[in-house]
Amino acid sequence: MPRPENLKPLTTLRIFAAAWVVLYHYWPQLVAGARPNAVEKGYLGVELFFVLSGFILCHVYLQSFGEKRFSYGSFLWARLARIYPVHLATLGGLAALIAAASAAGFSAGDNVVVWSSLPAQVLLLQAWGLAPDGGWNHPSWSISAEWFAYVTFPAFALAFWPLRARPWLATLLAGLLVAALNLIFPLISGYPLTEATTAWGALRIVPCFAFGCAVYLLWRNRVVTSQAGAKGLAAGLLIAIAGGAAFELPDFLMVLMFGGLILALASMASTGSKIMGSPLGVYLGEVSFSVYMICIPWELVFTRVARAGLGLDEGPLPWPVWAAMFAGVIPAAMVLHHLVERPARNAMRAWEVSGFRLPGARAAAEPT
Repeated sequence: MPRPENLKPLTTLRIFAAAWVVLYHYWPQLVAGARPNAVEKGYLGVELFFVLSGFILCHVYLQSFGEKRFSYGSFLWARLARIYPVHLATLGGLAALIAAASAAGFSAGDNVVVWSSLPAQVLLLQAWGLAPDGGWNHPSWSISAEWFAYVTFPAFALAFWPLRARPWLATLLAGLLVAALNLIFPLISGYPLTEATTAWGALRIVPCFAFGCAVYLLWRNRVVTSQAGAKGLAAGLLIAIAGGAAFELPDFLMVLMFGGLILALASMASTGSKIMGSPLGVYLGEVSFSVYMICIPWELVFTRVARAGLGLDEGPLPWPVWAAMFAGVIPAAMVLHHLVERPARNAMRAWEVSGFRLPGARAAAEPT
């Protein structure tokens, strides 16, 4: 089966989403007090990942689903190979760091070591309401939410395949879902859906993932046909997103703009533009998952070592030290990517091809 079109700008986009999330987490180490609005909105980098995930999975799998060539077992195994080795590596590495710190007389804190949530963490169920106390490597809640979307992908495909020739209707319905859930959820829970993690993280991904599926249908139907139009749309949406973050636009509107940006970048690629398609940008996009997963363990290690080695007191770090921490997450992620993420993913896929099967699976032939 021919591989789907390689939309390189969407891969590059991932490193910007990851950097936004990392900036959000690291900012308190630089400046005490409230974050600037554009930084404060950094948690929405997760929403950008979620919308992008819906687009990409439909790009790769929706056609085979509609033509009844889709193997659910192979799909799940491919997705597990994509996320689980890095999850286990960061969880195990964090546990080793905690043990070493404890032996040296340091405490990781009760908000990190939460034994009751460990089984759900290991099984990638921590965002399914099974680990409400959180703990451990906090960013992994969103990987658990991604796993929920993978497990339920056939339901999304069933909803969107019949709408493949009516992309604007699909986009309208998905947009209404984004708005409705983001407006109703706070009335029930008392906090925004975009702040849900371990308690309601599996719900948080649903509207974003669905909107990504709808945006894929727009791209599939070539609603943006000119390279100039795609570039103009991308530039306008980048300005709107930057302004929306700075002026605290409602989160659901930001999600809708993320979808538009993804459409614009995908359309740029399909009309021949090389913007955001450089080898370096694509490589950093490929490393972005490891950036996201290692950012908190890296922060813990870096700050402990920097404070001890430089004799720094608790509180904000000097900006050169902070900059070294922020920039250093990239090489740390590169190590994780090349030593764990890529070889483990390849080994798991090779294992399936060589004879291992999940029920209902066939040998993997579809790209991940």
